[in-house]
Amino acid sequence: MTGPTTPTTDPGAPMTELRSPLHDEHVALGASLTEFAGWQMPLRYTSDLAEHTAVRNAAGLFDLSHMGEIEVTGPDAGAFLDRALVGNLTALRVLGARYTMIVQPDGGVIDDLVVYRTGDDTYLVVANASNHEVVLAELQERAAATGLGLTVTDRSAATALVAVQGPRALAVVEALDLLTADPAGPADVTPATLKYYACLPMRFDGAPVLVARTGYTGEDGFEFFLDADGAPALWRALLAAGAEHGLVPAGLSARDSLRLEAGMPLYGNELDRTTTPYDAGLGRIVRLDKVDADGVPLPFVGRDALDARAHSAPARVLVGLQGLSRRAARHGYDVLASTQQDAPVVGTVTSGAPSPTLGYPVAMAYVTPEVGAEGAELAVDVRGRREPVRVVPLPFYRRPR
Repeated sequence: MTGPTTPTTDPGAPMTELRSPLHDEHVALGASLTEFAGWQMPLRYTSDLAEHTAVRNAAGLFDLSHMGEIEVTGPDAGAFLDRALVGNLTALRVLGARYTMIVQPDGGVIDDLVVYRTGDDTYLVVANASNHEVVLAELQERAAATGLGLTVTDRSAATALVAVQGPRALAVVEALDLLTADPAGPADVTPATLKYYACLPMRFDGAPVLVARTGYTGEDGFEFFLDADGAPALWRALLAAGAEHGLVPAGLSARDSLRLEAGMPLYGNELDRTTTPYDAGLGRIVRLDKVDADGVPLPFVGRDALDARAHSAPARVLVGLQGLSRRAARHGYDVLASTQQDAPVVGTVTSGAPSPTLGYPVAMAYVTPEVGAEGAELAVDVRGRREPVRVVPLPFYRRPR
């Protein structure tokens, strides 16, 4: 997901961007709207700090309907995804979810994805809004080249995605009177017993909704995939159910500061086509041990390049930086070896901002390996001033268990 841009001055102004099925809800709530990956989306409703703090302490309600939903179905759907993505999707249990990536032949990341296995032969691939069309085209092209039995279908326009995130998320979901079990779902699983990175078919007001225990904030939470026409009713029901639990609507700005504290990568910042999963410290999601039915190593797209990268010394590493002054590092700022005037540039900030939760600035940056050890004292050029920073482990924030 690309970082949010400046909001429009008039929330009701006509724009050429795509509109969420919840657009009218956002306007009614007084949201500041912004262009985001070709969509008109809420940047904030009240203040960035209030929305961020609500998610950390209670719950926030997010509209994620700009995300791309691509369904892959057929008897060979899993085998195809094993060849198209870096993960092992045939090993994913039904109603499980997995974070993975689609890469170029040279290992560069086209997009990071979450894949849900919604049936024996059905997978839902969720792509970032900025990469939706690219991922769809790549999957369709790769499917055509395999000759396997499967279908790739874009469900994005017909699908809405709403998320409740925060320590009170479960209480909010359990207060939804119209949310009921789906007869086709497992009888022994409820939102309360649903495991992290798993999903559950349910019904909201009689219509199908896929409830997933996933998110992008570092908190517990649930994401609801449903027909776009039903999204406004669910949105309003969640706001009503969450009122006594401190739930507030939250925009893209809070989502970005929350994911930064949680050390989660943002496409276009920590990830892009010049970056491999190993560069981003995510080599664990690459399954070089995938094999076909005959036990032969599976030739998935990017395998050779990623194998070579896995066994070579890194040219750069992704690190966390704790600001030791009040001024925050931002995307694109130079990282320096020290605060000395002649200190060389040793890296670049990918994301940075003041941390509302921690009370000091934080940033992620790619730096050369020799300065990437925990505790290393570096500096960031913040508009001509060399501000001190310290290398710290990622994530910056972990929710209490």
